[in-house]
Amino acid sequence: MSQDCVFCKIVRGELPAAKVFEDNEVLAFMDINPVMKGHTLVIPKAHHDPITKTPPKMLRKLITLVQRIARAQVAALQADGINVSQANGVTAGQIVPHIHFHVIPRFASNEPHRNWTPATYDSPEEMNDYAERIKQALT
Repeated sequence: MSQDCVFCKIVRGELPAAKVFEDNEVLAFMDINPVMKGHTLVIPKAHHDPITKTPPKMLRKLITLVQRIARAQVAALQADGINVSQANGVTAGQIVPHIHFHVIPRFASNEPHRNWTPATYDSPEEMNDYAERIKQALT
């Protein structure tokens, strides 16, 4: 754990949190600045960051809990949809440098919310070039 990390302080009980789920490895709790009421954060108890360095076994555990929280939001809050978000690095909008997923209930009565502006590629060739560059890095 990191001594200065806000989420590690929550795990250690040094800061309060409205916990939704907890086991030996993961924790889900309410975001104190929710996009919508019911907005839940899912974190590993061990300090991991960013997603590219988080062990795959932990990522599987996190996304499984994200799915459970999403199902619970639909059932308990009658959410019409769910946003799942995860950012890495300040440039991507990450505020707390401890891997976490946002699980945000959405309702038909609220305006649709997008957290990005769709753009386009200059050409199909440019899109294929990006795909090829990413594909090469996978090997």
